[in-house]
Amino acid sequence: MLKKIGVGIVVLLLAVAGLIWIKLIMPLQASADKNGPATAARDYALQDDSKVTLPAPQAGIYQAAPNPDMNLYWGELHVHTSESFDATLFGNTLTIDDAYRFAKGEPLDSPGGQVMQLSRPLDFVAITDHAEGFGTRTHCDSPDLSLAERAACWLANEPNPMIFQILTSAVRGTAAPGDPSKPAGVYQRTTRQSPKPGAFPTCRFGDDALERCYQNAKNDWARYADLADKYYEPGELTTLIGYEYSPGLPEQGKHHRNVLFRSNTVPERALSSLDVPNAIELWKGLEANCGEGCDFLTMPHNPNKAWGLTYSRYTWDGQEYSEADWRLRQKREPLAEIFQVKGAQECALGVGATDEECAFEQVFDPCQPGETTGCAFKTGFVRQGLKVGLALDKELGFNPLQFGFIAATDSHNSNPGDVEEWDFPGAVGAVTSSAARRLRATEETAAAYKTILKFNTSGGLAAVWAPENTREAIFDALARRETYATSGPRLAVRFYAGWGIDDAIMDVQNPFRSLMGNGVPMGGVLHVPQNSDAAQRRSPGFFVWATRDPIDAPLQRVQMIKGWIDADGQTHEKVVDIACSNGLTVDPISGRCADNGASVDVTTCNFSTNSGADELKTVWHDPDYDPTRAAFYYVRVLMNPTCRWSSYDAIRLGREPDPRVPATIRERAWTSPIWLDPAG
Repeated sequence: MLKKIGVGIVVLLLAVAGLIWIKLIMPLQASADKNGPATAARDYALQDDSKVTLPAPQAGIYQAAPNPDMNLYWGELHVHTSESFDATLFGNTLTIDDAYRFAKGEPLDSPGGQVMQLSRPLDFVAITDHAEGFGTRTHCDSPDLSLAERAACWLANEPNPMIFQILTSAVRGTAAPGDPSKPAGVYQRTTRQSPKPGAFPTCRFGDDALERCYQNAKNDWARYADLADKYYEPGELTTLIGYEYSPGLPEQGKHHRNVLFRSNTVPERALSSLDVPNAIELWKGLEANCGEGCDFLTMPHNPNKAWGLTYSRYTWDGQEYSEADWRLRQKREPLAEIFQVKGAQECALGVGATDEECAFEQVFDPCQPGETTGCAFKTGFVRQGLKVGLALDKELGFNPLQFGFIAATDSHNSNPGDVEEWDFPGAVGAVTSSAARRLRATEETAAAYKTILKFNTSGGLAAVWAPENTREAIFDALARRETYATSGPRLAVRFYAGWGIDDAIMDVQNPFRSLMGNGVPMGGVLHVPQNSDAAQRRSPGFFVWATRDPIDAPLQRVQMIKGWIDADGQTHEKVVDIACSNGLTVDPISGRCADNGASVDVTTCNFSTNSGADELKTVWHDPDYDPTRAAFYYVRVLMNPTCRWSSYDAIRLGREPDPRVPATIRERAWTSPIWLDPAG
């Protein structure tokens, strides 16, 4: 009894602290006090949306029959609704049902009053709320709660970012520096690991309350699956069942993974970081609980904010990968997010890369000696992860880091796929909505530059090549990595490699059936022939074809990114342009296309229409090809520059673009790599 009373007192004190924060410290946050709606309306009234012309929403285009040449499908695999406790604390009240309707093209109002609507419906979507919150608030409407339980429920449902900080530590645990003999970024968990969702304050009131939350977690997960089934329309909208696994790191680090299932045969409960401490145990736990007919994959996100752990040999809590663990990762983790609202994760200047495009949408500076959080680590970017995979292949005899690319939003606004720069509604509820809040930079909100203006991009989309739009077909395409990522626009891109590919294919009207039989697509592994001297002497052909998004800017150029490992085990990378717009050619010395002269008027956000290309395609052979060296190749397609979301917001507010961030953005696509497996 004394223990229960003590816990209740703690919760009540936290509630009082949160109330003080709401009333006295954060009056500018929408929905954070009783005048929140009025405050939000006042801020929204400062912007003039008529100053920005939006394209009219378009109806979806659906293919009725399976296509052996593959169809292109667009989707979102990482979005949160009010079911996520952090989304609620940010002021989002929109539900899972709202998110599915939004994916189909219906408009919604953001927490700040801004109308959100896709220009085109999505083909597939996964709602991925945090599993750590399942079952923890379901009972809060019950009339027979104790005073302490009522206080805890108030705390968990009151929109306030400060409460988010409190509950994040309570729910996900905290971490402290670990064994100094291990790399920076390996921590020790300092809160007790619980086999049930008892870390959440609303569940800390005795065995009965804990068992109630445990059962509610199962019920919430079952409801998730039922809602996905309700909105699943094969051929129109594929709803993949999934969730986010979210262990905590210092300074809001993200060593998280999204979990997706192939069908509606799923485990009885969604395993969270309250059940298993790290990714290795997550894969093992899912395999043990998945059962017959159940299949799953996982995807890490924000490696740029995982403090170097995503492509480390250790888990966040110090478990070193064994060979069996690497094989499990190879089997279960075929993809990674390369782009989302918290920045680009391809590469970073000064962190193992000199490629100028690695400066794109970076949110952290390179780590300095002694820094262990809040900076850019080399093993925090996917290109370096691919190179780590080559080194592991040389060591283990297999490559556990052959992963493809997708992009997402990680929005907490229930608005999957809402990525276009011209109507970005922010990503974290009322905190970043409306435009005045996104761009506010007064002394009271000086952190806005880091947390919103610089730290937030508009997010990206996942593109999948599949024969039809069903759960099985979309999941299988994800599993075989026939995917690519974009920073938002819907560029169509295909990428193949093969020994019989040459310039003649450029004149074939529909080359893809031939390519599917004589080459491998993005995400595939190309094996060097064992008994063909001729094939080994000449590089395979790499065929790339890209077309612009019809409602966005033209294409500027196509680049090939290569990584390889030498005889001494050292990894290398190289970036070259392979196709230019406007009839320009690649400079043989610099390896770059000349500037095509495209420009943007940042006072109107009108972009050049007489420069760039509607389509770019080419066949490229690697002049430095070595059949004895393992390598990977992926394609990056760059568009002409357009306005960044912050410039559109400046127009709405009648001000100049903020000089601390670029006024324009060069949107892009990244294909999943093709790996070259050397002879022998």
